[in-house]
Amino acid sequence: MKKHVIIVAGGKGLRMGGDIPKQFLPIGGKPVLMRTIETFYSYDPSIHIILVLPLAQQAYWKHLCETYHFVLPHDIADGGETRFHSVKNGLALVGGEGLVGVHDGVRPFVSRQVIAGCYDTARQRHAVIPVIDVVETVRHLTGVGSETVPRNNYKLVQTPQVFDVQLLKDAYRQEYTDAFTDDASVVEAMGKEVWLVEGNRENIKLTTPFDLKIAEVLI
Repeated sequence: MKKHVIIVAGGKGLRMGGDIPKQFLPIGGKPVLMRTIETFYSYDPSIHIILVLPLAQQAYWKHLCETYHFVLPHDIADGGETRFHSVKNGLALVGGEGLVGVHDGVRPFVSRQVIAGCYDTARQRHAVIPVIDVVETVRHLTGVGSETVPRNNYKLVQTPQVFDVQLLKDAYRQEYTDAFTDDASVVEAMGKEVWLVEGNRENIKLTTPFDLKIAEVLI
């Protein structure tokens, strides 16, 4: 079964407090995005990698590839107005039947075991996301105050989120709404069930300067 992955990297890095988009910041001497791509390539060298970048960042990415002698094969799609539109642009480069994952470009520490679990499960379940347990106490805002809710009833969602190709393409033909916060929410809007598999806690999304400190430790 042909495997694809759409790696979405449209961040501007505003919460990092610098001018360089977060996906291009170096960790352990190499840009975050290169480490993310390498993880999927090491899982399966035959996987079709599609990188979604804003048009304004593509020249800089090519410069980085030359600077770091980064030659792993990948296609590039233009980033859209929202994540939804970016994924839709990436899907346009996916042909035929198979499985397609969608992954955040700033999650370089997803384990190969989690990637394999998502793709293997998606063969039968068609829509799969990795999740981890909530370890903090959770409170729900009621409008007039707040209340504690059972944390065992909740999970934290990660990527890659992996789907049957045709299923995800059908889902992305829907009109965009603000309720589409990830790919699973787009698929669920069609009434399709999403299956959960265990993620890995190191699979953090690098968003703040503190996250970069954690990343250096993980490297």
